[in-house]
Amino acid sequence: MSSDPSPFSRQKSASVGAQGVAAPYVARLFNQHGPVNRRKILQAASGGIVGAFFGGSSVRAEGFFSRLFGSSDSNPAAPPAAAQRDNASPFNELGDYLWLTPTKLGGGVQLQDLASGKTMAWIEYWNYGDSCPIAHHLAAFPSPEPRKGFEFVNSTQGGQNALIYGIPSQLREHGMLDPIWGQGNQIYRVGFDGQQMNLLENIAETTGIGLGVHTVIFPDASGFSVSDGQKDIVAFFSRATGNQKTKVLSAFRFDWAGNEPNGALEDNWFKGGTVRITQLVMAPETGLYDYRGVKGNKLDWEMVPMGEYLAYTGQLPGDAVKTLTGSDNCVHHPIHPLSLVTLRMFAVGVVIDRSSMEPVACISSPEGTSKENIAVKKIADGIWEIKLDTVVTSGHECGFGPNGKWFTMTNNTRQNSMGVFNCLDRDPRKWTRILNFKDSHWVGSTPSPFHITYSMDGSKMFVSELHQKPAKSAIVVVDTNTWSTIKRFENVGVDCQTMHVTYDGKYVLQIFSGFQRLEGGTFVFTQDTLEPVGYMPNFGGHHDCVIVPRNNQELIHSRCTTV
Repeated sequence: MSSDPSPFSRQKSASVGAQGVAAPYVARLFNQHGPVNRRKILQAASGGIVGAFFGGSSVRAEGFFSRLFGSSDSNPAAPPAAAQRDNASPFNELGDYLWLTPTKLGGGVQLQDLASGKTMAWIEYWNYGDSCPIAHHLAAFPSPEPRKGFEFVNSTQGGQNALIYGIPSQLREHGMLDPIWGQGNQIYRVGFDGQQMNLLENIAETTGIGLGVHTVIFPDASGFSVSDGQKDIVAFFSRATGNQKTKVLSAFRFDWAGNEPNGALEDNWFKGGTVRITQLVMAPETGLYDYRGVKGNKLDWEMVPMGEYLAYTGQLPGDAVKTLTGSDNCVHHPIHPLSLVTLRMFAVGVVIDRSSMEPVACISSPEGTSKENIAVKKIADGIWEIKLDTVVTSGHECGFGPNGKWFTMTNNTRQNSMGVFNCLDRDPRKWTRILNFKDSHWVGSTPSPFHITYSMDGSKMFVSELHQKPAKSAIVVVDTNTWSTIKRFENVGVDCQTMHVTYDGKYVLQIFSGFQRLEGGTFVFTQDTLEPVGYMPNFGGHHDCVIVPRNNQELIHSRCTTV
């Protein structure tokens, strides 16, 4: 792995001028240092001086830079006449898209126009009485004209989750962690009306189910799921619009009973046991479930990425740690009405058939397991069990390819690899693990494969590779025909999270700095030629990202099939 702090250190330099996008800063930079090559510009950008895009090759740079900085004339801060006349912007290279990103500890969401670079609108949940909103994952429903309006759903954490990042906070002392509004687990449905964002519904309040982690929309846009690995609950919701209210389609709790619950804590999981799945029932008197705030939490705070070891080594307190499965994400097959719930503690995926709302299969991702497809047994109405003879490692994020052919899951902590399954069959009991992909850098416990996404045609898989703080993350590009690494982007940024591909298949956007309060932004590279384009400013410590889809076909490439 290169120790050079810039992932672009080997790019050929190019001489550029300056335009008035950030005129005072750019002018000072040029005047102090004389001729500026691309490396100097990139270094300036990483220091927060210039917020702009930077060409990935000398051929592209000429047109890109001319719009951004103008020509190399005697007045570098003055924009060229063409830019003044046409109001040209370098951002329109990325296409006519809206970029939606939650601000994690910032407590809200911002909407960025990729065609102009402007922030179009934003929302902060504390304005609505939430004293500890941690804006976590989100997903946007399709809109034929997103600039005129669209809706999205954003899960939030709260409570003691605000205290695990080393912040000398006095939230507790100031009484801000009250039983409802300070405990997070709100699910906000927000509408953008073309000018501003408006809070339309708190789904946790409407339904009684408060969950704080992954939010993923069905491929037909008729509903969505929200998961929470602290509560081990996954819920499926109908889609509401405008002043309508969201309804619960079904909800499940996942509980673990280890074969060795009284021995060493690690043995509680790694010596096998039983997963019990229980379908939750709302109270008929109120029409609500009883899981608001921290109600039902097994852990006092979430497992951070690759933090499963904190649970099995006794470093995570909570009321029901030994029953933990870590069911914090649920992704949807792009073709079949099937959803897969990851159980992080075991690196397995439980497949739920949405046509019957019943769990029907369980696949095991790691190498070394005796079975790759494990039986799900119905014990009674609303109760199922899965027997795991042994547990090899924990797992985390996962996703289906956009063509419905592949499913991949990350195996972490004890085995850094990714299980790859053929998932074409409508019957998930027939899905087979065809191989385990492993990049040559995945040695020991870290660095670890983290979030994934696919190219528009499914021929490439993009994996964010998480390194220990304060080291910067990398991006691994995998050829899904050969299942081999074809490109690595090193030292991209601290804490790389989810990625998104522009719907025209030209660019990949990688958000970074999800919670570590260090550098943050969006790194951009080309989907096909895999050339670095540069960094785009993004503010607030983002943990997720979505380009607002315009139809259901684009939705499949959005926060629908991957996390």
